[in-house]
Amino acid sequence: MEKIAVWGFSWVPPFAQGLVRDLRVRWALEEAGLAYESHWIDIEERNSDAYRRKHPFGMVPVLESRDGTLIESGAIVHAIAEQCEALLPPGQHAETLTWMFTALNTVEPPLWNLFVIDQLHHDEAWAKLRRAGAVDEVKARLAALSECFDGRDYLLGRFTAADILMATALRFIRHTDLVADFPRLDAYVKRCEARLAFQAALRNQATGYARNAPIAA
Repeated sequence: MEKIAVWGFSWVPPFAQGLVRDLRVRWALEEAGLAYESHWIDIEERNSDAYRRKHPFGMVPVLESRDGTLIESGAIVHAIAEQCEALLPPGQHAETLTWMFTALNTVEPPLWNLFVIDQLHHDEAWAKLRRAGAVDEVKARLAALSECFDGRDYLLGRFTAADILMATALRFIRHTDLVADFPRLDAYVKRCEARLAFQAALRNQATGYARNAPIAA
């Protein structure tokens, strides 16, 4: 990959900052030691014809390089990992890919559902009725995931692309104490967040938000 550009939203409300999925792409690029530029798009502009040609659904992230344009954080992280043996270790491709899909398809959906209930619809009657069941679903996923960390620091025993997806999925419920109730998972997230590449990616994303923050009335 050369001449890499990552597209993210120019600004999001504080409760979503550090959670938007372009963070995953930035983190993977930082881990792989690949230089990139940041491009920002206003949420209102995402439905423009120009941006829809990059992402047909008007979402982020988008990664552009000399190799073409990629969408979907999981697919982009995998493409980056293919350039970096540390993220996709030889002999462990299938296992890494399995955990990447597990993060996106098994763990993330109930966590994202709770995030949406709490952060976007918390005052609505249906959300108050649905929340207890949503929490139970999250706890069930976290309990099963916690068992997988018995005796290991990362999903495959060493840090890989799968940890980028899993850790960022777990951060969707940072507004709750649910992860903290599982010491192995709590330590795992903190271990991932302490990585220099994560910190660099977070700063990069935050710089864009700070530069484009709306002016207070």
